[in-house]
Amino acid sequence: MENKVLLLSGNEAIALGAYEANIKVASGYPGTPSTEILETLLSYDGIYTEWAPNEKVAVEVAIGASFAGVRSLATMKHVGLNVAADPLFTSVYTGVRGGFVIICADDPEMHSSQNEQDNRNYAFAAKLPMLEPSDPFEAKEFVKKAFNISEEFDTPVIVRTTTRLSHVKGIVSPGNIEKSKVSPSIEKIPEKFVMLPSYARKRRVELDKRLIRLREFVETFQENKIELGDKRIGFITSGVSYLYVKEAFPNASVLKLGIVYPFPEKMIKEFASQIEELFIVEELDPFIELHVKAMGIKCKGKELIPSRNELSSYIVKNAILKEDIKKAVFEPVQIPLRPPNLCPGCPHRGIFYALSKLKVFVAGDIGCYTLAAFKPLNAVDSCVCMGASIGTAFGMEKALGKDALSKIVAVIGDSTFVHSGITPLIDVVYNKGFTTVIILDNSTTAMTGHQQNPATGFTIKDEPTVSIDLEALCRAIGVKHVYTVNPNDILGTQKLVKQEIERDEPSVIITKAPCVLLPEVRKIKNKPIYKINKCKGCMTCVKLGCPAIEWIPINDEKSKQKGNSQINRVLCAGCGQCAMLCKFDAIMMEEK
Repeated sequence: MENKVLLLSGNEAIALGAYEANIKVASGYPGTPSTEILETLLSYDGIYTEWAPNEKVAVEVAIGASFAGVRSLATMKHVGLNVAADPLFTSVYTGVRGGFVIICADDPEMHSSQNEQDNRNYAFAAKLPMLEPSDPFEAKEFVKKAFNISEEFDTPVIVRTTTRLSHVKGIVSPGNIEKSKVSPSIEKIPEKFVMLPSYARKRRVELDKRLIRLREFVETFQENKIELGDKRIGFITSGVSYLYVKEAFPNASVLKLGIVYPFPEKMIKEFASQIEELFIVEELDPFIELHVKAMGIKCKGKELIPSRNELSSYIVKNAILKEDIKKAVFEPVQIPLRPPNLCPGCPHRGIFYALSKLKVFVAGDIGCYTLAAFKPLNAVDSCVCMGASIGTAFGMEKALGKDALSKIVAVIGDSTFVHSGITPLIDVVYNKGFTTVIILDNSTTAMTGHQQNPATGFTIKDEPTVSIDLEALCRAIGVKHVYTVNPNDILGTQKLVKQEIERDEPSVIITKAPCVLLPEVRKIKNKPIYKINKCKGCMTCVKLGCPAIEWIPINDEKSKQKGNSQINRVLCAGCGQCAMLCKFDAIMMEEK
């Protein structure tokens, strides 16, 4: 390949690394901060790329491709690995044929996640190697190394990234396309691929042998590096934390771990023996620290370094020196706060306004609609994980019995319903519940950047495909009462919801209206724009929380009104929800 350099994000670099590793199959589920990996892979020829219904399916597809002798990739964010854990743990027993790599993107500080789990613990629990790059260049190279390790040691490999690495940009040099040592074919090897107990016990023995070989390998792995400097202070670190250490203490001695499991114990002991005071710097859990201390090595870690949120060179240096050194390192940039809100014209706003008026307990789910938990809607009362809304509502129903009738609803997005909402709905029907489920169908996976899903009718390449008929699917499950409504019709939707929550049988309401940010929606010409004439100051429209509706206070003591509403013509999306709610007919269509 010609000698050139590229400026790539960590996710883009991972995609390039996968291409240069000569992968043939890539499957994943969109989730920030990992989404752009598969979207970038679309620009490379010769790779089958798909959005799977969920992460479990993505891993199973990748495993199947590996069994067929080709290199395969599965991508997800950190919580997605929880969904994929079942096939992951067993794939460590079966091993691979073609290299099989999982990209798992953790989210310290929870920029777009419901928890801050540290997925390095999965490597230890599942007994498989995990690589952790620190910048985009390493991200590309580590993916290629991960595929070679996978085939050499007959194991899945995880490459762990974090939000900072996924989205930061850096210089990356393209390389050559590699060749796998395995040829695509169907091989019947039941003693390797069929995890019946008698076969699995034998594979467990092989797993132990593999770990012994891996522990020997990591001692010579070139990306585990000792950088000796001032030996009075030394650091063991990995990933992005390595960059923070180098910025904060450029002259210190550092052991940088490129593989965070298994640990290079000989190298760690050799390094520690040369250092007067040893510190472990890592984001989130004391993963490295606990192992180093278990080796009997004296070190300091989480008693100084925060165990939550992202680190920075500023945080690291302050923690170690315990003094104010703001001028010595990069200070955090203060960014103006932006209150989270649903977009102007969002079709979800109407249904949540209706639910707030009904004063029911709303079991929510993962999606941009979770923002309805904030003021002024205050209409989401729980949110646990993907697909949990239906099970949560059903559990509350079973706990309270008939007292729960007309008091609880479950709300879930169309992509989330396909991801993991179908099985809990089956549970409701099978176990004779009466939970009302509202599926918010906005024709996309909106929160992660408008990806396609099995309900949209298009693949990741925007090729037409079968679109799941959600209404027919719910009826096939056994739900007798299924309705599809336009959520912008707030009053009609509210009336239907009130009717269904009082029903002592399961029911599903599908609110169908496209996300206002979809390109095809944004391109629509002659969309209506609304204006307000002779506002009475009742503030009903303001309670929708639409960013296009502005409240202008009146400071005149003689005025009977506290203020007036007005509509920002630039922001108005023409949904008409506010006009429907105005009791004084003060909101009207201005133009198209």
